[in-house]
Amino acid sequence: MARWLLHVDLDQFQAAVEFRRHPELRGLPVIVGGNGDPNEPRKVVTCASYPARAYGVRAGMALRSALRKCPEGVFLPLDMAAYEEASEEIMALLRTFPGRVEVWGWDEAFLAADTDDPELLAREIRGAIAELDLTCSIGIGDNKLTAKLATGFAKSAGKSSDAPGAGAAAGMFRLTAANWTEVMAHRPTDALWGIGSRIAARLAELGIHTVADLMAADRHRLADAFGPATGPYLWVLGHGKGDTEVTTEPRIPVGRSKSETFPHDLTDPAEIRAQVARIATEVAEEMAEAGRISIRVSVTVRTNTFFTRSKQAKLPESTADVATIAETALRIIDRFDLDRPVRLLGVRLEFVPEE
Repeated sequence: MARWLLHVDLDQFQAAVEFRRHPELRGLPVIVGGNGDPNEPRKVVTCASYPARAYGVRAGMALRSALRKCPEGVFLPLDMAAYEEASEEIMALLRTFPGRVEVWGWDEAFLAADTDDPELLAREIRGAIAELDLTCSIGIGDNKLTAKLATGFAKSAGKSSDAPGAGAAAGMFRLTAANWTEVMAHRPTDALWGIGSRIAARLAELGIHTVADLMAADRHRLADAFGPATGPYLWVLGHGKGDTEVTTEPRIPVGRSKSETFPHDLTDPAEIRAQVARIATEVAEEMAEAGRISIRVSVTVRTNTFFTRSKQAKLPESTADVATIAETALRIIDRFDLDRPVRLLGVRLEFVPEE
């Protein structure tokens, strides 16, 4: 049997979780973000249902912009606990299938499996997830790159004239070395997972506009332009090669942080200090409740020009004492030159590693 990589991606995940609780919202333009108030300043969309996306609403868009694009939208507040619970339910389900599961976030995971019929396995997974009243798209590949890209084609089937061939309409698509050139060669370089707009622009300056151009590019030239590691790596991406390792060990958090974007810029140093103390206290209380000991405190400041800088300090000794942590955060904020209005403040605590 061959080794296959399946990339499982939940569809409109946060909205779908809301649909399970509120079936009457199915088919409506649901927009999740902030406290559910579209007039709330500086809050963004974290998920838009497919009907909302038809209006041009996208994740990362300001809620106020989403309201202008979709005045009939149903705005709902973020419910982190509900999404985490649903995610754990999905990941536990995936682990009941043969293979190794690597969790990549709330709503996506890779499954490595030895099978002669990966499409059958994908259909079984989609059927099991459907029984939980959720839906997913699955990309099938010979590595993580091809599997991840295949999921995009599975999602776009029936929605885009550029979506490749048969099989994708069922929420699945297979992309491997066998059809890589046919499916990918004509596409722009930023269609590749790992190439963003900046790298694509630099490639274009070298006359490399499509995946086919990247496949034909001289590796030494790429190395000269992007460095001895990145240049050859881009060439490898162009040929559809990628990582095949799947790690089942959960990512162990090394710290906890909290940040807040304020409705109005802060200019009064006393108010800035008060907000830092409040945020630090909240994070420290969460840490203490979780039984974790802190060894380092970091404070982040973002100005109204979006200039962002962080400073940190090691605690005199490892502690869970809330007052000590808040006082340390205040000493750190005093090291900043607060000569511009402040848009965001954040505090991060670093854990003592558990034995």
